[in-house]
Amino acid sequence: MKAVNYYVVVEKIKEQQKSIEGLVLTEDLNTENKFARGKVITIGNLVEGIDVGDVVYFDKGVGHGITWDKKLYHVIKLPDVVLVE
Repeated sequence: MKAVNYYVVVEKIKEQQKSIEGLVLTEDLNTENKFARGKVITIGNLVEGIDVGDVVYFDKGVGHGITWDKKLYHVIKLPDVVLVE
């Protein structure tokens, strides 16, 4: 699998559940953070500033999922990346 143009394929990193005073907050309930984290699997030929293996933050509402080798990946556009760790 190889991304093309300005696309980035990431594997979403599951955030650990947080507990506040006995209330368990899952990733779905975390409304404070509108960004998700993902490990970059492949980048398109026009992508600069991001390398395979980097961890990036991107808006939770962008992109779409794709299944490859029985794993779910997310395809996002380069402008949707807001931070590289």
